Amino acid sequence: MRQIILDTETTGLDPNQGHRIIEFAGLEMEGRKLTGRSLHLYIHPERDIDPDAERVHGISLASLEGKPRFAEVAQQLVDFIDGAELIIHNAPFDVGFMNAEFKRLGMPPVAKVAGGVIDTLAMARDNFPGKRNSLDALCDRFEIDRSNRTYHGALIDCELLSEVYLWMTRGQDSLLMDAGLAENDNSASGMRMAFERKPLAVLQPSADELAEHQAYLDLLDKSVKGSCLWRSIENPPPAEPAA
Repeated sequence: MRQIILDTETTGLDPNQGHRIIEFAGLEMEGRKLTGRSLHLYIHPERDIDPDAERVHGISLASLEGKPRFAEVAQQLVDFIDGAELIIHNAPFDVGFMNAEFKRLGMPPVAKVAGGVIDTLAMARDNFPGKRNSLDALCDRFEIDRSNRTYHGALIDCELLSEVYLWMTRGQDSLLMDAGLAENDNSASGMRMAFERKPLAVLQPSADELAEHQAYLDLLDKSVKGSCLWRSIENPPPAEPAA
């Protein structure tokens, strides 16, 4: 399935208070590999940017002078995400802003355009309850290099999120990821694996080791004042004859 790793930066925290999207980034992924196709837009918000938000993403209103308004890029954005499964960290935030922008233009919401949404923050909370699950924390947990991330820019966050998502979903691809398909596999499912099981190495105990083992069992017999469980496993009682 075609997937889009998606992130936005905004003028503030709440679209219901008139805050707007100022940066959009999306990276296309198919078959768990980035295709190289992407969409990265800076957007003039037609309003001020909250100082707290600017400190997070480092985007000033002055730097957006001459950039297109959302109405000018809305169809380009819709065409990019059309039918794709969106992978977003804290999806309600980004989807809420996108829906607010689309609503202003009389366009359908994300749910009508995209093929679904995966919230990696919700996934992380399920997998790591009680732990920090910010994008930074997950990068640290999976040892993903984020040394180039000075600000929370949408494009760099998408690149990091793509790696985080692949780490969190490694078990969902079956063993095909690491083992590969069997050569000349004509099975109906095409999923039969070509595993070669090597014989297990069996180490025989030495005479001294056997003597130590017996001495230890003798101590166990004394502690239970009878025959320890291991004795009955080594020397099971004979089966009773059938009636």
